[in-house]
Amino acid sequence: MSQEKFVAAARFNVRYAETDAMGIVHHASYIVWFEEGRSHYMRARGSSYADFERSGFYIAVTDVSARYLKAAVYDNPILVRCWLSEVRSRTMAFEYEVLHEHTGDLFVTGITRHICLDKEGRIARVPAQWASWLKSEG
Repeated sequence: MSQEKFVAAARFNVRYAETDAMGIVHHASYIVWFEEGRSHYMRARGSSYADFERSGFYIAVTDVSARYLKAAVYDNPILVRCWLSEVRSRTMAFEYEVLHEHTGDLFVTGITRHICLDKEGRIARVPAQWASWLKSEG
């Protein structure tokens, strides 16, 4: 992060259902955690995805990238750090770090890219009030 950005931090423990037979977190669980990080980011900024949808628009995921560095295991205390790294006229990107809350061990880094859609599923510009809110960095 080159500039100071608002970073939201969601906290939870690894649930048993998110692990494989060895107690290691399944790779797909991290993508779910990215979503929790985004949702927490919006709430921490004072709004929500539900508010965005009520305004007549959706934010669809167009790309997900994750770099797996270390395995998390059952009951690890997890910290998902999320920040908005880009806002354009129709798109936005969020970045993530998934860490052990107490040791700071980095498990995964990632990015998701999103596109704004209207209620009919057509690509749309991010509404001006939301673009301004997103760019304000809380």
